[in-house]
Amino acid sequence: MQIITTPIQGLLIIQPDVFPDERGFFYESYNQVRYQNNNILQNFVQDNVSKSCYGVVRGMHYQLQPYAQAKLVSVLVGKVWDVAVDIRKNSPTYGQWYGVELSAENHKQFLLPRGMAHGFAVLSETAIFSYKCDNIYNHQAERGFRFDTPELNIDWKLPKQTIITSQKDENYPQFSQAEMNF
Repeated sequence: MQIITTPIQGLLIIQPDVFPDERGFFYESYNQVRYQNNNILQNFVQDNVSKSCYGVVRGMHYQLQPYAQAKLVSVLVGKVWDVAVDIRKNSPTYGQWYGVELSAENHKQFLLPRGMAHGFAVLSETAIFSYKCDNIYNHQAERGFRFDTPELNIDWKLPKQTIITSQKDENYPQFSQAEMNF
């Protein structure tokens, strides 16, 4: 397993060891002991899976403290552009974003510590997206901001006219007006 750091503290890309053969491949998508030995100490308590079609952008989502969630995300089918935004006000990278392509072919995982807003864009015909969370979802603590907030200038790797979002995501405020308590 290879751990790749990013410019944002605590935001990691994990490349598991993949063992291919003539039948396909095998890899451990999560092993608590191995992750703890690599100083990844989150205790994951909820798993989620979503399916989306090409052009869907889901985000930017997070939960307020004390219900914030660290996430370990990956793609089981297809390909996405996955984005995290640092919303920790005392962080030197507050308001900065980082993106990584996650796919069923590259097997990469993205570890987002608490204090990150999260979103992804589907780049393939369909994508099945998996994420482990270290805190249970709390509807009252759910918050977000617009995926297309101009001040962040996130590159979603999609033509604007192809982007599909939910009504909820369309109604989120811009980044500077979003409620955050990190």
